[in-house]
Amino acid sequence: MQNISQSDLKHTENSIFSPKSQGGWTLYHLDIYFIIAASFIMLLVIGLLIYVAIKYRAKPNDTEPKQRNGNRKMEIFMVGIPFIMISFFFFLTVKTMKQTEPVVINRKPTVVINGRQWWWQVSYPGTKVVTANEIHLPANRKVLLKLTSSDVIHDWWMPSFGPKMDMIPGSVNYLWLNIDKPGIYEGTCSEFCGQQHAKMRIRVIAQTEENYQKWLTESAKEATQITDPIAFVGASIFQRTSCAGCHQIRGTDAKGDVGPDLTHLASRKTILSGTKANTKENLYAFISNPNAVKPGVNMPNFHFNKQEKAALLAYLNTLK
Repeated sequence: MQNISQSDLKHTENSIFSPKSQGGWTLYHLDIYFIIAASFIMLLVIGLLIYVAIKYRAKPNDTEPKQRNGNRKMEIFMVGIPFIMISFFFFLTVKTMKQTEPVVINRKPTVVINGRQWWWQVSYPGTKVVTANEIHLPANRKVLLKLTSSDVIHDWWMPSFGPKMDMIPGSVNYLWLNIDKPGIYEGTCSEFCGQQHAKMRIRVIAQTEENYQKWLTESAKEATQITDPIAFVGASIFQRTSCAGCHQIRGTDAKGDVGPDLTHLASRKTILSGTKANTKENLYAFISNPNAVKPGVNMPNFHFNKQEKAALLAYLNTLK
């Protein structure tokens, strides 16, 4: 169902000094210019301080030196050089902003990402695909992200992709991406958003165009039909409890929009905003006591018995 090749699954370094997109490279070059200039100024100032401290240190029997004030040439030099440097970097910054934040008027976003406490709701305009936390994007193609929030301010940042963007309730921001090559890229919410802020991870799976289109096609399908009798019991439990009121599973009566869409939950590699591997053990632990696994999560503890938990687990693992 995932249509992910081995190259798609390759994890990549996550650093502003290891750019993996056009925007990342643009900001990287600007950062390098700033670092070189700042390092030069720092070394120059330290060198001059050491030189002056040694050359003009007080000697025994020295008298008070003659005081001077007013040096027009020095004043012009001390004001002019910083002005030229600041003007140069202002020009570079404006140029970089135009390159990384082009106009988006009348442009249809490739993906809409909605920040929520504490997970990412991901939808693909023009398709039926709605998922959570794992964001599939094509590599080597310019894509437009539409970013917003349903509750508090979140902040989207993938260091290797470059730009950082606020996600503000009632407001919409846009971000262009052109990822260099397939792979798994990770980031995190970069604006404190509550108790689970540190565990609100971002996971981008960049794929070849062919694999991306296959993934879209498969992900647009409704949930698979249940054949396992234990899973069928789990589906009944899911529908009769408030699970169906919070989560959506396309092709069923579960139409909730409070929690993540679970239509293809079993196809995801991670759960809980990318903090846990999607294994039966981790899913069982979360069903058993959500707040013990993810403190502060809005999902209540239903106190299911062992048979109910086993049936729910069997059902959720059919959602591929």
